Amino acid sequence: MLRSQLLFSVLLFFSPAAARAAEPSVSFERDVSAVLSRAGCNMGACHGNLNGKGGLKLSLRGEDPAFDHAALTRGALGRRIDVSSPDESLLLQKAVGRVPHEGGVRFSTSSTEYATLRNWIAAGGRSDAGANPKLVALEVTPKSAILTAPKDSFHLKAVARFADGSTRDVTPFVAVETTTVGIATIHSDGTVEKEQEGETTVLVRYLGRQVPVRVAFLPDVPLPDVSVLNSANKIDSLVAKQLKELRIPPSTLADDATFLRRASLDATGTLPTAKEARAFLADRSPDKREKMINALLAKPEFAEYWALKWSDLLRNEEKSLDRKGVQVYHRWIKAWFAEDRPLNEFAREILSARGSTYANPPANFYRAVRDPQARAEAVAQVFLGVRVNCAKCHNHPFDVWTQDDYHRFAAFFPQVQYRVLSNERKDDLDKHEFVGEQVVFAARKGESTLPRTGETAVPKTLGDDRSPAQDADRLGMLADWIADPANPFFAKAQANRVWYHLFGRGIVDPNDDFKAANPPSNPELLDHLAVEFKAGGFRLKPLVKSILLSRTYQLSSSTNEQNAHDATHFSHALVQPLEAEQLLDAMSRVLEVEPRFNGYPAGLRAGAVPAMSQAGTGNRRGGAAMGERFLRVFGKPERLLTCDCERSEEAGLLQAFQMINGEQVNAMLRRSDNRLGRMLDAGVADAELLDELYLSALGRFPNPTENSKLGNYIKAAPDRRKAWEDVAWGVLNSKEFLLRR
Repeated sequence: MLRSQLLFSVLLFFSPAAARAAEPSVSFERDVSAVLSRAGCNMGACHGNLNGKGGLKLSLRGEDPAFDHAALTRGALGRRIDVSSPDESLLLQKAVGRVPHEGGVRFSTSSTEYATLRNWIAAGGRSDAGANPKLVALEVTPKSAILTAPKDSFHLKAVARFADGSTRDVTPFVAVETTTVGIATIHSDGTVEKEQEGETTVLVRYLGRQVPVRVAFLPDVPLPDVSVLNSANKIDSLVAKQLKELRIPPSTLADDATFLRRASLDATGTLPTAKEARAFLADRSPDKREKMINALLAKPEFAEYWALKWSDLLRNEEKSLDRKGVQVYHRWIKAWFAEDRPLNEFAREILSARGSTYANPPANFYRAVRDPQARAEAVAQVFLGVRVNCAKCHNHPFDVWTQDDYHRFAAFFPQVQYRVLSNERKDDLDKHEFVGEQVVFAARKGESTLPRTGETAVPKTLGDDRSPAQDADRLGMLADWIADPANPFFAKAQANRVWYHLFGRGIVDPNDDFKAANPPSNPELLDHLAVEFKAGGFRLKPLVKSILLSRTYQLSSSTNEQNAHDATHFSHALVQPLEAEQLLDAMSRVLEVEPRFNGYPAGLRAGAVPAMSQAGTGNRRGGAAMGERFLRVFGKPERLLTCDCERSEEAGLLQAFQMINGEQVNAMLRRSDNRLGRMLDAGVADAELLDELYLSALGRFPNPTENSKLGNYIKAAPDRRKAWEDVAWGVLNSKEFLLRR
């Protein structure tokens, strides 16, 4: 072994190939690593796999050049380079297909890739890890490309900028891929050529940097009429600008009834009352939509609805927090939104919280998320819109975060401890259940290490690498950084989350997955919303009002021929199923029957329940209440994840059965004192009762056909009460009722 290493060293320094001055200088770190990435050799599906492939293991996407150099020159199966006969090197023989290779042919002998690797081998195959100036930026032009037929191609250029101020054209060395298959072909010289019409994002990667380039190939059609979006609201001008560039005509504005129902559901989670719908439809004032929006923002249901959304994100659930902890936490969150206090201060209060989880409710955040690494992932995802979990074991394959970044961010949290003052859980079957007061505190000791080096991890923020002073309050420093108006993530992440909840899709989607490989669909719009959010003092209501007032939000869900397939650029409203709580509360409002929930007083709406009871789940004795069973069937989350994605809106047979013949629907319909029963007992005429049913359920009056057919059905029925139950059942099972349009 010693003899072979000595021979290799002699070859490196004295081989004729290494002495050839005519060969250009090739850097392993800058060039060879880039070629391996460009050829896909160090991807997770190939030699970058945890166990490698074919006896060769490389670091994932070239994150460790020193490791890769050793693997290629001193691998377990022998060296893969031959400095005396470069063309005979196994590294080249396999890549060009001269030797069987499971990965197939990666490039030809006439390619830049082949020449780069051959020249490096011929020059001695040396390592230069750490000897080069650090790559600080990758600049790609154009930043976006919209091509209208007959134009069908363009050229990408990539320039690397290094810490010493030098620049280099690295177009031949970048790895390029698209997020949508079949839209474009990318050639080795940087030419992007159309395969078919559509949109995609081209990801250009060089070493540790990635740059997204949005690309669209459009048909030669006239510029669309976007005048429906003419308004003083900048949201509309930015959306109109993009729709015009992409040749997508927007839909018309939604009618009053549709808009009223949509805005009420999106802002408060509830349907408008029949009285509110009647008054709004009769109002002829030009500013009636703005007046209605102001009224929605002033309702207590607004705070309850947004408290529900944040309770989902903050994992406000009974098993970890217990019933009292859930209630005080929910009460605190609801009060924050009722007072419309700044969301950056909301984040600061939560992240810096310590003390009793009963007396200081935001401290429950650390009770629900107990592991330091889980806390880091939750904080990044909820407050910064960044999913860092992929960097836990290796550098993030689709983003800028390294493994060191992950563990340095997680180093803010090991000192967060809690003292259990009492635990009165019902049994010992679930060791994760806690019932009783706890105290969150910061211990004097508690460190984590960097897995790559074994060194103590110094806490650092994401992106700008700020660290707390020695012995400083780590949580306080982190909370101040996130709440700082200059924070590079917070405003965009929260503005995007609000947009997601109002449109059903984020400008970045998923809404908590900001990364180079997932760029915003309209970057200018997201930037504007973030600026507006900051200007409004990070308050929720001004941002919600601005969005609801925009014509973009008020567009119809009815599509035209050109925008029917657009689900990205907000050319029309997206049709969405009602959320579980919205649906149950809507049924309750239509029939005027209150659902019941275990442990909560009668009259509490589903959207105002702090958390689902643990009754009827796992090993719990007793059963869940009817309302809770209904909510679970329709996708109410268990709050085990810090992600909006936990809520399910997928339709299924169980949901269909619940609506067609379920216990909750039947119980509400058959209650003798529901809306139908009371109005019939009061002698209300059929036409008036039908108006009330339609106004409360759909926000509109029945049309002539509905009036005629349903009126005739009621008159011909032998049992008037049962006939009205049938009519109400039909309305509750209609698509118009079950969907937000």
